[in-house]
Amino acid sequence: MNTEQIDKRYENLDTLSNDEIIKILINDQIDKFNLLLDFKHNISSAAAALANRLKTTSTGRLVYVGAGTSGRLGVLDSAELFPTFGWEKERSTFILAGGIEALTTSIEGAEDRGEEAVQQVKKLEINERDALIAISASGITPFTLAACDTARSLGALTISIVNNKPSPLFDAAEYPIAIETGPEPIAGSTRLSAGTIQKIVLNSLSTLTMIRLNRTYGAYMVDVNPTNKKLEERAIRMISEISLVDQNKARQSLIEAKKNPKLAVLIAKGLSADKARYLLNSCKGNLREAIKKQFSIS
Repeated sequence: MNTEQIDKRYENLDTLSNDEIIKILINDQIDKFNLLLDFKHNISSAAAALANRLKTTSTGRLVYVGAGTSGRLGVLDSAELFPTFGWEKERSTFILAGGIEALTTSIEGAEDRGEEAVQQVKKLEINERDALIAISASGITPFTLAACDTARSLGALTISIVNNKPSPLFDAAEYPIAIETGPEPIAGSTRLSAGTIQKIVLNSLSTLTMIRLNRTYGAYMVDVNPTNKKLEERAIRMISEISLVDQNKARQSLIEAKKNPKLAVLIAKGLSADKARYLLNSCKGNLREAIKKQFSIS
């Protein structure tokens, strides 16, 4: 595995100055970052498949699986879908080697317990409505591989994100994404460049998926849940800017919409809450289509 190899350029790393070490660490991640655009089609194809699967029902789930750093990055991406895109909490979950304790503590041997992953997949009753994203720098992690194999056998859409190719996990998923990041400045420490690349791929993959699931309007996160003052003010600005009304009107519309920014936009533009809800539902949550349909605005 390339991620486990020693890079001779770094054999005297500990003898360098602090600034020199930091420069090496940053430059290594920048170098790997520049690989990403070569794989944009792989990421966009996976996102398209993901969106198509998740919009076929109202109950299909997005499940992340991994061990160690890879697993924690999956948990992070999963946790951010609700506050950012209003993706229902029950429609996003994760399977982490070692369980919830492994979020903050290294659980020895957890990544080797493939049978435990199989049990977790079956416990979640994963099926053809669901999609699973399996993340592993090495691409050989038994826990992650077993989860991917089991989920696919149960009909779930499977996507893998790996940093080594060829690898078993690359072959196991329907939509594999392999960004070969090579040796790390600290050999095998895939929390460095491999982890950075995994995070960017996850960001890009889930964001494009949510865009295709009508969870945005232009650059606005119109399905945001305004659960605190900052998010409420953000929602009010969005409503004001999209609807071309002042912030007082936007604030009142958000109240009438019971803190649903999409509904609030349509209310601010003159619809009743019931008509706005009906229109939005008829457009499958696509705010742009709803505005165009009602107000003839492209």
